[in-house]
Amino acid sequence: MKVEIYSDVVCPWCYIGERRFERALKAFARADEVEVVFRPFQLDPSASDRAVPTAESLRKKFGDNVAAMLGRVSSVGAEEGISFNWDRALSVNTRTAHRLLRLAELEYGADVQRRLMDRLFDLHFTNGGNVADREVLVAEADAVGMDPARTRAYLSSDEGVAELEEDFEYARQLGVTSVPTFVFEERWAVQGAQQTSTFLEALEKAAKETPAPAGDGDGACTDGSCAI
Repeated sequence: MKVEIYSDVVCPWCYIGERRFERALKAFARADEVEVVFRPFQLDPSASDRAVPTAESLRKKFGDNVAAMLGRVSSVGAEEGISFNWDRALSVNTRTAHRLLRLAELEYGADVQRRLMDRLFDLHFTNGGNVADREVLVAEADAVGMDPARTRAYLSSDEGVAELEEDFEYARQLGVTSVPTFVFEERWAVQGAQQTSTFLEALEKAAKETPAPAGDGDGACTDGSCAI
């Protein structure tokens, strides 16, 4: 079974949703048959390549309501073991980070990509790192076992740029307008950072209609999602 998660590294509900889905996967009897892949989506494609404080950026966009919004997200995140450090978080264009995630999946596999995504979430929301800084990204890639020289050369070139644009376009064609969006076997979609029980139900439903592998003997940010 394949689960594709449309997500952005600066989307707090994507981080929360990933944690909840991970718990559902651990409770799922056929977890070893599930491949989880992150797919690219940008909440703000026009964002600058120059990092600015997230709290400041959101305040300009949402006004005085931003404090309550961030407080709500922080409270939900704490329940999932996530520490949102809004005073340190930096808003920046995520195109380069998505290129890196694409490289991770293509050359190292889905498991490495998932570990990298988790590190990028933590880098942005907790550690105040710049997810558009190439050297910062090289270090994060190195931490999950990716070759630093290859990563640096890749990010310094135009390799994969056209393919990434195709991935963005494919998401639009699918009708993805908010993240996180979880797509099961290219047939069923679950939108938002749903409860763990909802994700588990979705996994079980998809499993009932997905044959077991051969040889298997057992046969805007609002609550829950971020939109453009």
